[in-house]
Amino acid sequence: MSEGSWGIEVRGLTKTFGPVAAVTDLSFGVAPGTVAGFLGPNGAGKTTTMRMLLGLVAPTSGTATIGGRRYADLARPTATVGAVLDGSGFHPGHTALDHLRVYARMGRYGTARAARVAELTGVSAFAGRATRTLSTGMRQRLNLATALLGDPRVLLLDEPGNGLDPEGIAWLRRFLLDLAAEGRTVLVSSHVLGEIEQVADQVVVIREGRLVATGPITGLYGAAAVLVRSPEADLLRARLLDSEGEAGGVIRVEAPGPGVLRVHGMTTAQVAAVAAAHGIPLHEITLERPTLEEAFLNMTGGAR
Repeated sequence: MSEGSWGIEVRGLTKTFGPVAAVTDLSFGVAPGTVAGFLGPNGAGKTTTMRMLLGLVAPTSGTATIGGRRYADLARPTATVGAVLDGSGFHPGHTALDHLRVYARMGRYGTARAARVAELTGVSAFAGRATRTLSTGMRQRLNLATALLGDPRVLLLDEPGNGLDPEGIAWLRRFLLDLAAEGRTVLVSSHVLGEIEQVADQVVVIREGRLVATGPITGLYGAAAVLVRSPEADLLRARLLDSEGEAGGVIRVEAPGPGVLRVHGMTTAQVAAVAAAHGIPLHEITLERPTLEEAFLNMTGGAR
């Protein structure tokens, strides 16, 4: 990934804390215009990796760069990278808008920018409230607004949906998609796999600090199966297995319940054609694809 493209590159990244290996030989990349889901069980090393990208933790070996540069070497880091790592760091006596104005002055972005990000993130609805009175969801919005002050090209978000109500989760989903549509690079860690499934183009899955899988999200699911319901399921199963040579591959047929078949190695059109050729009635035929949660649990050995 070339310098200036403002993508994320992690290469051979390793971090040990004494005898404990938090991250081991981790490599992945996230291109601009992409929302990448960063997944792994608790303690897998996701937050440590993000902290190394931000220069908050020094790698034992390997590199973590943004646009080909370490965070510390960026000319104006907060104008390139925005981060949400936790919900702390608010002065209890400041209002939400005070908080944004302070950080805007620190970054030389101006008070108008503080008002703009407050509007973008919904913080304007509680801008006059003291930060000590804010709910977890409000704090998450304020954290995101702070990260956006520099209009960064790269966003690193660790559990940004924590504390958000269903309306807030739906808003966050649209917001992340809009950021990627503008050509920004978004790396988001989350345990809400259903939400990641709806927004991510790519996933990076780690376990015990090591890479398990990375690539387009659709590549994690494996082959889809065809779910069929028929009053003549036994006959259909026999005819489907008879057609294995015609289908061009190995066919596997499971019977998860009475009158129900799960067919692997055939398309819905092929299953329907076999049923029609033998006059077998179908009450339902659908494509059944594993969920991201199922794929995640398979890859991480069932760890949540």
